[in-house]
Amino acid sequence: MLQISPSTRIFICMQQVDFRKGIDGLASVCRNKLDLDPFQGAIFVFRNRRKTTMRLLVYDGQGFWLCTKRLSKGTFQWWPNESSIDARQLQTMLWNGNPETAEFSENWKKITTQ
Repeated sequence: MLQISPSTRIFICMQQVDFRKGIDGLASVCRNKLDLDPFQGAIFVFRNRRKTTMRLLVYDGQGFWLCTKRLSKGTFQWWPNESSIDARQLQTMLWNGNPETAEFSENWKKITTQ
């Protein structure tokens, strides 16, 4: 189970990626094109050329998770212009929304203990 929290680091590959690549190929993209360590526990987000599929790669301390979201109709309408986004933006992207135009009711709040 992937946990996406406000403190999760999320990095975006700005260019399209050949989705014939598996875990090792995407980890290589992290190292060589993004200049980041895929073992750091961050979520790495990739998209295909047609903008119909998004992949998330994350290392959980024991192994890699590779998650795929493929739209049954249409394309992903929004892709960030920056190489990192926050958890709320990723959640919106996964539902094919545009975080720039989405209305959020309030900021996430820290949990306090008594």
